[in-house]
Amino acid sequence: MEKILVLDFGGQYNQLIARRVRAENVFAEIVPYGKTDCEKILAAGYKGIIFTGGPNSVYDTASPHFDPAVLGLGIPVLGICYGHQLAAYMAGGVIAPAENGSEYGKAELTAGESVLFRDVPQKSVCWMSHTDCVKELPDGFSVIARTDNCPCAAMADEKRRVYGVQFHPEVTHTEYGRQILRNFVFGVCGCKPDWKMDDFIETSVEKYRKELAGKRVLLALSGGVDSSVAAALLHRAIGSSLTCVFVDHGLMRKDEGDIIENVIGKKLGVNVIRINAEERFLARLKGVSDPERKRHIIGEEFIRVFEDESEALGKMDYLAQGTIYPDVIESGKGDSAVIKSHHNVGGLPDVMKFEGIVEPLRELFKDEVREVGEKLGLPRELVWRQPFPGPGLGVRVIGEVTKEKLDMLREADAIFREETDKAGAAPNQYFAVLTDTRSVGVMGDARTYGYTLALRAVTTDDFMTATWTRLPYEILEAASGRITNEIKGITRVVYDITSKPPATVEWE
Repeated sequence: MEKILVLDFGGQYNQLIARRVRAENVFAEIVPYGKTDCEKILAAGYKGIIFTGGPNSVYDTASPHFDPAVLGLGIPVLGICYGHQLAAYMAGGVIAPAENGSEYGKAELTAGESVLFRDVPQKSVCWMSHTDCVKELPDGFSVIARTDNCPCAAMADEKRRVYGVQFHPEVTHTEYGRQILRNFVFGVCGCKPDWKMDDFIETSVEKYRKELAGKRVLLALSGGVDSSVAAALLHRAIGSSLTCVFVDHGLMRKDEGDIIENVIGKKLGVNVIRINAEERFLARLKGVSDPERKRHIIGEEFIRVFEDESEALGKMDYLAQGTIYPDVIESGKGDSAVIKSHHNVGGLPDVMKFEGIVEPLRELFKDEVREVGEKLGLPRELVWRQPFPGPGLGVRVIGEVTKEKLDMLREADAIFREETDKAGAAPNQYFAVLTDTRSVGVMGDARTYGYTLALRAVTTDDFMTATWTRLPYEILEAASGRITNEIKGITRVVYDITSKPPATVEWE
């Protein structure tokens, strides 16, 4: 099996790069820059190397660097953002703060002649996110693309097959990004498309069958896509040694607890235990408004509930979770910056009674998880279930979480999803957020003073970037009218038109 090395320098999109390569049926392996060297790279037989982005400046002595000899191994190299600057720096170029200022977001790319831009129009849209730039090219390199604010948006040493792009071809917003990566993988590296998602399933099942032999595993089942697919995968590997526990923390969407208990348990074919812990969670969250504190409290309480249940069931050796890569990267991984802690990653307590954590989907994105679920034979209604954060409505109620607010939000969210579904609209994720802003309204000639509710819908394929969905006004009007008329305490409805970045999909 041929493979590409993704050399990780702490970028937010490192796994997304690997995802794009794997989407071409070529295996991609992520290795932190400090855990390999040129000898190991040669021995592994990689067909190509991709340097990821990162939050540092290459001229800072404390920033991540690598052996410049990697550029002379005869293996094609593609540097992205920080990786582009690092490749230039290692080859003797000069990196400096951009003279025209930082460049973030969409930019018009003008591409020149290069195998890297084969079948890419001369003018297209790319996605930039940088403060520094390549000021002076190394010997042997030439500029192959530019933008108005970046004279060296891409460079190439065709003889050594070393390339660099200042923009991010891996994100959805770069119009021909996938074609550029495809050109590198096939046109430059000469790879063959010989890796399939079936390989991931077979490898994972065999891995956990061996590693968890004789062990009992408690899986935290949320009822969402990720934990359900994780359950199906582990059940195939260890069978009856897996027990799924659904903690109803009172932060679920309308009727979701019953759906999980009555439908998902039967569909998965494993033992599902439901624990009603609403009072326990709300007591811990009382008076807490900081989103990070809420996530950590919810994460820790989840673990404590699982530990209690583990004791009731007899000793359980491992805790399994449906953690996926966007959870990991936003919570901080390696040299990556922390965006927000996810309850099942950054929110885990330091001391747990389990031997360890099992996260079989940790390296996958949402679309890959869905693909795995379909290949495992899970029903479509489960695989394509609306994404839902692990902390539930706890991070969709802005400010302090109370039973009253949760009940309002549950009803409002159900109405919005119902009106959206009825109209046949298909955002990748859509939900309601109860803000902590109160405003004056008028109902029946009387003054009211209630909460402002925000509606959110996004279109994405990887959840690392997302565009706000242009829902028809008729849907928004119907949802707003029903919410303000049917739910006491909500006097105003607004629609969120912010993409990711700069926002995240969730408000907290």
